[in-house]
Amino acid sequence: MKICYLGAGTWGTALAFLLSQNGHEVIVWDRNPDRIKILNEKRVHPKLENFLIPQNISYTANLKEALQDAEMIIESITSSGIRKMFEMIKAIKNVTCPIVITSKGIEQKTGLLLPEVIIEVLGEEHQNQIGCLSGPSHAEEVIRNIPTSVVCSAYDPEIMNLIGKIFNGPQFRVYPNSDIRGVTFGGAMKNIVAIACGISDGLGFGDNTKAALMTRGLHEMRKLCETKGASPETLIGLSGLGDLCVTCLSKYSRNYTFGRLIAEGYSVEKAKEKIGMAIEGIYTCVAALELARKYKIPVPITEGVYAIIYQNLSPRNVVNLLFQREIKNENE
Repeated sequence: MKICYLGAGTWGTALAFLLSQNGHEVIVWDRNPDRIKILNEKRVHPKLENFLIPQNISYTANLKEALQDAEMIIESITSSGIRKMFEMIKAIKNVTCPIVITSKGIEQKTGLLLPEVIIEVLGEEHQNQIGCLSGPSHAEEVIRNIPTSVVCSAYDPEIMNLIGKIFNGPQFRVYPNSDIRGVTFGGAMKNIVAIACGISDGLGFGDNTKAALMTRGLHEMRKLCETKGASPETLIGLSGLGDLCVTCLSKYSRNYTFGRLIAEGYSVEKAKEKIGMAIEGIYTCVAALELARKYKIPVPITEGVYAIIYQNLSPRNVVNLLFQREIKNENE
Protein backbone atom coordinates (compact mmCIF):
# COMPACT_ATOMS: atom_id res chain seq x y z
CA MET A 1 0.00 0.00 0.00
CA LYS A 2 0.96 3.63 -0.41
CA ILE A 3 0.62 5.17 3.04
CA CYS A 4 0.47 8.83 4.02
CA TYR A 5 1.93 9.13 7.51
CA LEU A 6 1.23 12.33 9.45
CA GLY A 7 3.92 13.22 11.99
CA ALA A 8 7.67 12.61 11.99
CA GLY A 9 8.22 12.23 15.73
CA THR A 10 9.78 9.15 17.30
CA TRP A 11 6.53 7.19 17.26
CA GLY A 12 5.80 8.15 13.66
CA THR A 13 9.32 7.10 12.69
CA ALA A 14 9.02 3.74 14.48
CA LEU A 15 5.69 2.86 12.88
CA ALA A 16 6.80 4.08 9.45
CA PHE A 17 9.80 1.75 9.80
CA LEU A 18 7.52 -1.12 10.78
CA LEU A 19 5.31 -0.50 7.73
CA SER A 20 8.33 -0.27 5.45
CA GLN A 21 9.54 -3.64 6.76
CA ASN A 22 6.17 -5.07 5.77
CA GLY A 23 6.68 -3.86 2.19
CA HIS A 24 4.60 -0.68 2.19
CA GLU A 25 5.58 2.62 0.58
CA VAL A 26 5.46 5.34 3.24
CA ILE A 27 5.53 9.09 2.72
CA VAL A 28 5.78 10.98 5.99
CA TRP A 29 4.46 14.53 6.36
CA ASP A 30 5.58 16.93 9.07
CA ARG A 31 4.89 20.65 9.49
CA ASN A 32 8.53 21.36 10.38
CA PRO A 33 10.53 21.84 7.12
CA ASP A 34 13.86 21.86 8.99
CA ARG A 35 13.12 18.43 10.45
CA ILE A 36 12.06 17.15 7.02
CA LYS A 37 15.33 18.38 5.50
CA ILE A 38 17.40 16.56 8.15
CA LEU A 39 15.42 13.34 7.77
CA ASN A 40 15.67 13.33 3.98
CA GLU A 41 19.37 14.16 3.90
CA LYS A 42 20.84 12.40 6.94
CA ARG A 43 18.29 9.53 7.21
CA VAL A 44 18.59 9.74 11.00
CA HIS A 45 15.99 11.00 13.50
CA PRO A 46 17.50 13.40 16.11
CA LYS A 47 15.86 11.43 18.95
CA LEU A 48 16.75 8.01 17.51
CA GLU A 49 20.35 8.57 16.52
CA ASN A 50 21.43 4.92 16.28
CA PHE A 51 18.77 4.08 13.70
CA LEU A 52 19.17 4.51 9.93
CA ILE A 53 15.89 5.30 8.14
CA PRO A 54 15.18 2.93 5.19
CA GLN A 55 15.08 4.37 1.67
CA ASN A 56 11.44 3.34 1.05
CA ILE A 57 10.38 5.99 3.59
CA SER A 58 10.25 9.51 2.14
CA TYR A 59 9.52 12.84 3.83
CA THR A 60 7.72 16.00 2.81
CA ALA A 61 6.42 19.24 4.35
CA ASN A 62 3.82 19.47 1.54
CA LEU A 63 0.55 17.99 2.80
CA LYS A 64 -1.03 17.82 -0.65
CA GLU A 65 1.95 15.83 -1.90
CA ALA A 66 1.72 13.43 1.06
CA LEU A 67 -1.98 12.80 0.45
CA GLN A 68 -1.59 12.21 -3.29
CA ASP A 69 -2.80 8.68 -4.19
CA ALA A 70 -2.65 7.58 -0.54
CA GLU A 71 -4.39 4.27 0.13
CA MET A 72 -4.32 4.85 3.89
CA ILE A 73 -3.73 7.81 6.21
CA ILE A 74 -2.04 7.16 9.56
CA GLU A 75 -1.46 9.92 12.08
CA SER A 76 0.96 10.37 14.97
CA ILE A 77 0.54 14.05 15.81
CA THR A 78 -0.45 15.58 19.14
CA SER A 79 -4.01 15.01 20.31
CA SER A 80 -4.54 18.76 20.61
CA GLY A 81 -3.66 19.12 16.93
CA ILE A 82 -6.02 16.44 15.55
CA ARG A 83 -8.90 18.78 14.78
CA LYS A 84 -6.79 21.33 12.94
CA MET A 85 -4.94 18.59 11.07
CA PHE A 86 -8.09 17.09 9.61
CA GLU A 87 -9.55 20.49 8.85
CA MET A 88 -6.45 21.04 6.71
CA ILE A 89 -6.92 17.67 5.02
CA LYS A 90 -10.61 18.33 4.39
CA ALA A 91 -9.71 21.61 2.68
CA ILE A 92 -7.41 19.73 0.29
CA LYS A 93 -9.52 16.71 -0.64
CA ASN A 94 -12.41 14.43 0.24
CA VAL A 95 -10.82 11.51 2.07
CA THR A 96 -12.07 8.11 0.91
CA CYS A 97 -9.30 5.84 2.25
CA PRO A 98 -8.99 4.33 5.77
CA ILE A 99 -7.72 6.61 8.57
CA VAL A 100 -5.72 5.18 11.48
CA ILE A 101 -5.26 7.08 14.75
CA THR A 102 -2.19 6.33 16.86
CA SER A 103 -2.26 9.48 19.04
CA LYS A 104 -3.71 9.18 22.54
CA GLY A 105 -5.88 11.84 24.13
CA ILE A 106 -9.29 13.39 24.80
CA GLU A 107 -10.21 16.77 23.35
CA GLN A 108 -10.60 19.59 25.85
CA LYS A 109 -13.97 21.36 26.19
CA THR A 110 -15.80 18.86 23.94
CA GLY A 111 -14.77 15.67 25.79
CA LEU A 112 -14.56 13.92 22.43
CA LEU A 113 -12.32 10.93 21.86
CA LEU A 114 -9.99 11.34 18.89
CA PRO A 115 -12.07 9.22 16.46
CA GLU A 116 -15.07 11.37 17.39
CA VAL A 117 -13.10 14.55 16.65
CA ILE A 118 -12.30 13.32 13.13
CA ILE A 119 -15.92 12.29 12.53
CA GLU A 120 -17.08 15.75 13.61
CA VAL A 121 -14.63 17.38 11.18
CA LEU A 122 -15.10 15.11 8.16
CA GLY A 123 -18.75 14.15 8.68
CA GLU A 124 -20.67 11.10 9.93
CA GLU A 125 -20.41 9.46 6.52
CA HIS A 126 -16.68 8.93 7.14
CA GLN A 127 -17.13 7.01 10.41
CA ASN A 128 -16.53 3.56 8.95
CA GLN A 129 -13.16 4.65 7.51
CA ILE A 130 -11.74 5.35 10.97
CA GLY A 131 -9.71 3.00 13.15
CA CYS A 132 -6.91 3.14 15.72
CA LEU A 133 -3.78 1.42 16.97
CA SER A 134 -2.94 1.53 20.67
CA GLY A 135 -1.24 -0.37 23.46
CA PRO A 136 2.05 -0.72 25.34
CA SER A 137 4.68 0.26 22.80
CA HIS A 138 7.67 2.58 23.07
CA ALA A 139 9.16 3.81 19.80
CA GLU A 140 12.65 3.12 21.15
CA GLU A 141 11.82 -0.59 21.46
CA VAL A 142 9.61 -1.05 18.39
CA ILE A 143 12.36 0.34 16.18
CA ARG A 144 14.75 -2.28 17.60
CA ASN A 145 12.27 -5.07 16.78
CA ILE A 146 11.77 -5.92 20.43
CA PRO A 147 8.68 -8.20 20.76
CA THR A 148 5.62 -6.00 21.24
CA SER A 149 1.86 -6.63 21.45
CA VAL A 150 -0.73 -3.93 20.77
CA VAL A 151 -4.41 -3.66 19.91
CA CYS A 152 -6.28 -2.24 16.93
CA SER A 153 -9.90 -1.20 16.60
CA ALA A 154 -12.32 0.42 14.15
CA TYR A 155 -15.99 1.11 13.61
CA ASP A 156 -15.96 -1.26 10.63
CA PRO A 157 -14.61 -4.82 11.20
CA GLU A 158 -13.01 -4.83 7.74
CA ILE A 159 -10.96 -1.74 8.56
CA MET A 160 -10.01 -3.24 11.93
CA ASN A 161 -8.73 -6.39 10.22
CA LEU A 162 -6.89 -4.34 7.60
CA ILE A 163 -5.04 -2.39 10.31
CA GLY A 164 -3.96 -5.64 11.92
CA LYS A 165 -2.82 -7.02 8.58
CA ILE A 166 -0.61 -4.07 7.58
CA PHE A 167 1.04 -3.72 10.99
CA ASN A 168 1.46 -7.36 12.03
CA GLY A 169 5.04 -8.57 11.83
CA PRO A 170 7.38 -11.20 13.30
CA GLN A 171 7.98 -9.07 16.44
CA PHE A 172 4.87 -6.85 16.39
CA ARG A 173 1.62 -8.59 17.27
CA VAL A 174 -1.70 -6.78 16.77
CA TYR A 175 -4.85 -8.00 18.53
CA PRO A 176 -8.26 -6.81 17.24
CA ASN A 177 -10.85 -5.32 19.61
CA SER A 178 -14.15 -3.92 18.33
CA ASP A 179 -14.53 -1.46 21.26
CA ILE A 180 -12.93 1.59 19.62
CA ARG A 181 -14.15 3.87 22.40
CA GLY A 182 -12.54 1.72 25.08
CA VAL A 183 -9.29 1.30 23.16
CA THR A 184 -8.87 5.04 22.58
CA PHE A 185 -10.04 5.98 26.09
CA GLY A 186 -7.56 3.67 27.82
CA GLY A 187 -4.67 4.99 25.76
CA ALA A 188 -5.57 8.55 26.71
CA MET A 189 -6.15 8.15 30.43
CA LYS A 190 -3.05 6.13 31.29
CA ASN A 191 -0.86 9.19 30.65
CA ILE A 192 -2.39 11.00 33.62
CA VAL A 193 -1.61 8.09 35.94
CA ALA A 194 1.95 7.94 34.55
CA ILE A 195 2.49 11.58 35.55
CA ALA A 196 1.28 10.70 39.05
CA CYS A 197 3.71 7.75 39.22
CA GLY A 198 6.58 9.96 38.08
CA ILE A 199 5.71 12.45 40.81
CA SER A 200 5.66 9.63 43.36
CA ASP A 201 9.13 8.41 42.36
CA GLY A 202 10.44 11.97 42.21
CA LEU A 203 9.36 12.46 45.81
CA GLY A 204 11.31 9.36 46.80
CA PHE A 205 8.32 7.14 47.52
CA GLY A 206 8.51 3.42 46.82
CA ASP A 207 6.94 0.60 44.83
CA ASN A 208 4.05 0.38 47.29
CA THR A 209 2.98 3.93 46.46
CA LYS A 210 3.32 3.43 42.74
CA ALA A 211 1.34 0.19 42.83
CA ALA A 212 -1.44 1.99 44.68
CA LEU A 213 -1.48 4.83 42.15
CA MET A 214 -1.59 2.45 39.20
CA THR A 215 -4.35 0.31 40.68
CA ARG A 216 -6.51 3.19 41.85
CA GLY A 217 -5.77 5.03 38.61
CA LEU A 218 -7.10 2.06 36.65
CA HIS A 219 -10.19 2.19 38.87
CA GLU A 220 -10.73 5.84 37.89
CA MET A 221 -10.30 4.92 34.24
CA ARG A 222 -12.87 2.13 34.46
CA LYS A 223 -15.45 4.36 36.15
CA LEU A 224 -14.99 7.24 33.72
CA CYS A 225 -14.88 5.15 30.55
CA GLU A 226 -18.58 4.36 30.76
CA THR A 227 -19.41 8.04 30.22
CA LYS A 228 -18.02 7.54 26.70
CA GLY A 229 -19.94 4.33 26.04
CA ALA A 230 -16.79 2.23 26.43
CA SER A 231 -16.56 -1.19 28.06
CA PRO A 232 -14.63 -1.35 31.38
CA GLU A 233 -13.52 -4.82 30.29
CA THR A 234 -11.42 -3.28 27.50
CA LEU A 235 -9.32 -1.48 30.11
CA ILE A 236 -8.08 -4.81 31.48
CA GLY A 237 -6.42 -5.38 28.10
CA LEU A 238 -3.49 -3.96 26.18
CA SER A 239 -4.85 -0.43 25.71
CA GLY A 240 -5.65 -0.07 29.40
CA LEU A 241 -3.66 -2.16 31.87
CA GLY A 242 -0.93 -2.96 29.35
CA ASP A 243 -0.34 0.64 28.35
CA LEU A 244 -0.64 1.73 31.97
CA CYS A 245 2.20 -0.60 32.99
CA VAL A 246 4.59 0.44 30.22
CA THR A 247 3.91 4.15 30.67
CA CYS A 248 4.14 4.18 34.47
CA LEU A 249 7.24 2.02 34.77
CA SER A 250 9.53 2.90 31.88
CA LYS A 251 12.46 5.26 31.48
CA TYR A 252 11.19 5.95 27.94
CA SER A 253 7.85 7.36 29.16
CA ARG A 254 7.60 11.12 28.63
CA ASN A 255 4.63 11.42 30.99
CA TYR A 256 6.38 9.52 33.78
CA THR A 257 9.55 11.57 33.25
CA PHE A 258 7.56 14.80 33.30
CA GLY A 259 6.02 13.89 36.66
CA ARG A 260 9.38 12.97 38.14
CA LEU A 261 10.92 16.26 37.01
CA ILE A 262 8.02 18.23 38.53
CA ALA A 263 8.52 16.46 41.86
CA GLU A 264 12.25 17.23 41.69
CA GLY A 265 11.49 20.96 41.50
CA TYR A 266 11.30 21.72 37.79
CA SER A 267 8.59 24.12 36.65
CA VAL A 268 6.05 22.78 34.13
CA GLU A 269 7.68 24.76 31.32
CA LYS A 270 11.23 23.73 32.25
CA ALA A 271 10.21 20.06 32.46
CA LYS A 272 8.54 20.25 29.04
CA GLU A 273 11.63 21.94 27.62
CA LYS A 274 13.94 19.27 29.04
CA ILE A 275 11.87 16.43 27.55
CA GLY A 276 11.52 18.20 24.20
CA MET A 277 8.54 16.14 22.98
CA ALA A 278 4.78 16.19 23.47
CA ILE A 279 3.52 15.17 26.93
CA GLU A 280 -0.06 14.14 26.25
CA GLY A 281 -1.08 13.74 29.90
CA ILE A 282 -0.80 17.50 30.45
CA TYR A 283 -3.50 18.12 27.84
CA THR A 284 -5.67 15.07 28.59
CA CYS A 285 -5.71 15.83 32.32
CA VAL A 286 -7.88 18.89 31.67
CA ALA A 287 -10.29 17.02 29.37
CA ALA A 288 -10.62 14.07 31.77
CA LEU A 289 -11.40 16.36 34.70
CA GLU A 290 -14.00 18.22 32.63
CA LEU A 291 -15.63 14.89 31.82
CA ALA A 292 -15.55 13.72 35.46
CA ARG A 293 -17.12 16.93 36.73
CA LYS A 294 -19.83 16.82 34.08
CA TYR A 295 -20.91 13.33 35.19
CA LYS A 296 -20.08 13.85 38.90
CA ILE A 297 -17.56 11.00 39.03
CA PRO A 298 -14.79 11.28 41.65
CA VAL A 299 -11.30 11.06 40.12
CA PRO A 300 -8.93 12.03 42.95
CA ILE A 301 -5.69 11.07 41.15
CA THR A 302 -6.66 13.07 38.07
CA GLU A 303 -7.66 15.99 40.30
CA GLY A 304 -4.33 15.78 42.12
CA VAL A 305 -2.30 15.81 38.91
CA TYR A 306 -4.35 18.76 37.64
CA ALA A 307 -3.79 20.68 40.90
CA ILE A 308 -0.02 20.19 40.66
CA ILE A 309 0.24 21.18 36.98
CA TYR A 310 -2.33 23.97 36.75
CA GLN A 311 -2.77 25.27 40.31
CA ASN A 312 0.85 25.05 41.44
CA LEU A 313 0.05 22.93 44.49
CA SER A 314 2.93 21.18 46.20
CA PRO A 315 3.24 17.55 45.01
CA ARG A 316 3.89 16.36 48.56
CA ASN A 317 0.79 18.17 49.87
CA VAL A 318 -1.34 16.63 47.11
CA VAL A 319 -0.13 13.14 48.05
CA ASN A 320 -0.97 13.84 51.71
CA LEU A 321 -4.46 14.98 50.71
CA LEU A 322 -4.99 11.80 48.69
CA PHE A 323 -4.14 9.68 51.72
CA GLN A 324 -6.49 11.70 53.95
CA ARG A 325 -9.54 10.97 51.80
CA GLU A 326 -12.44 9.03 53.31
CA ILE A 327 -11.92 5.29 52.81
CA LYS A 328 -14.72 3.61 50.83
CA ASN A 329 -15.26 0.09 49.56
CA GLU A 330 -12.51 -0.71 47.05
CA ASN A 331 -14.93 -1.08 44.13
CA GLU A 332 -16.90 2.12 44.73
